Amino acid sequence: MEAEITERLQGEALSWELKEGVVELALHRQPANEIGTLMLNELEMFIGALKCLEDQACALIIHSQLPAGFSAGADLRELYEKSRPLPAEERSRQVRLFLQRIHRVLNCIDASPLTTIAAVHGVTFGGGFELALTCDLIIADKMARFCFPELRLGLIPGFGGIPRLKRDLGNGIVRDLLLTGRSLNAQKAATVGLVSQLVGEGEALRVARATAAQLCKFDRRTAIAAKKFIKPIPLEELRREIDIFCELFAQPAVEEGLRRFVQNSTAQPYLP
Repeated sequence: MEAEITERLQGEALSWELKEGVVELALHRQPANEIGTLMLNELEMFIGALKCLEDQACALIIHSQLPAGFSAGADLRELYEKSRPLPAEERSRQVRLFLQRIHRVLNCIDASPLTTIAAVHGVTFGGGFELALTCDLIIADKMARFCFPELRLGLIPGFGGIPRLKRDLGNGIVRDLLLTGRSLNAQKAATVGLVSQLVGEGEALRVARATAAQLCKFDRRTAIAAKKFIKPIPLEELRREIDIFCELFAQPAVEEGLRRFVQNSTAQPYLP
């Protein structure tokens, strides 16, 4: 019974299944897979199950079942509503605890011995972008867009995006995304090396599954050894990112930015 529970679970925000040596983690929290308390609770459940699944699998695919895209990032409405009535010191403490929890989850995915694949489409913003960056490979359909919109709120990415992007691509791309707030389309992301495979619209999951099936034919020991060598976890920079985020979060301008975001009923445009 325990094996059945860990091999397959249907949650409110996500689900996972182990099939033919591949774990698939599907995000399906309406409207756009915002990462708040519910999503984090279920991600923590998944990480607990992943420890058992790693002995039976060779690859992990993370994808979205929603047409809007992979993930719009952190649940800013929840962040604003939960922090607003609290004194400044308690707000900062609560935010730090949330960030520490999400960092533990993302660090586990990053360090997993499985070969991890993010199959993305549409909106891949903020925390959703940071989730994709934990994966070894990003397979994107041509309609995917990547962005760190936190600048508009007076914040930096807080889920580990800066150290992981620096690890993969270097400071030039980090500065562009972080300081301008603009997005990368899938073609540009492939050109700079962020995306490993660029595919047709709606094809990302199919190609990810084909890639995972091919990976399962190889000796797992080689892939695990290679991953440890080429993909170090930047733990010190990740800790510093949390500190900087919390320092900025305490500024009045951030609370005002969150208030405007929550009260704005119009579409939130991104820069080209």
